[in-house]
Amino acid sequence: MYMPTHFACQDPAQARELIDSYPFATLASSTAGAPMVTHLPLTARQRDGSLVLSGHVARANPHWEMLPQAPTVAIFHGPHGYISPAWYPSPGLVPTWNYAAVHCHGAVSLIEDRAAARVLLEELVAHFESPRHQPWEMRLEPATLDALLGAIVAFEMRVERVEAKFKLGQNRVAQDRQGAIAGLVHEHGEPELIALMRRFAG
Repeated sequence: MYMPTHFACQDPAQARELIDSYPFATLASSTAGAPMVTHLPLTARQRDGSLVLSGHVARANPHWEMLPQAPTVAIFHGPHGYISPAWYPSPGLVPTWNYAAVHCHGAVSLIEDRAAARVLLEELVAHFESPRHQPWEMRLEPATLDALLGAIVAFEMRVERVEAKFKLGQNRVAQDRQGAIAGLVHEHGEPELIALMRRFAG
């Protein structure tokens, strides 16, 4: 990822916060032919000092066959939005797009064991259901659950390298950063982007 110094986030905690807040990722693998790309939710945890991402793809999706052998990156997209030069007090500037993204590069291993795959599914469900007042639980009939497990391929990625880019106007002077924030607020821009800009470039 192209990474100007002023946009690089070197804090692992901030990168992890974005991953946890925006878990719907783009999984891309480099192959001899065309790149393989899948969009999917991933969960993250620390294990033995490493960041590990967990998820699953449909068995009908050929991407899973590439995962153990192809260089793979999981891309997490944070808040983003258009920035108009009309919001800057300084003259001569041009439009841009502010955003935050984290790239996780690593080695993928498939989870072949049905019992382990079931545990992964239960953990995914529990993770995303937990904010709900009455969380749904994966209490399926054995035949239904067996068919479900047969239709997916679970996997883990042990992250070897993280790139975190927070392009939020840090390269602008203070009055232009504040003008961009005010412009987004006035024109009802993305509130999560506004909050991130205030935090990193306000």
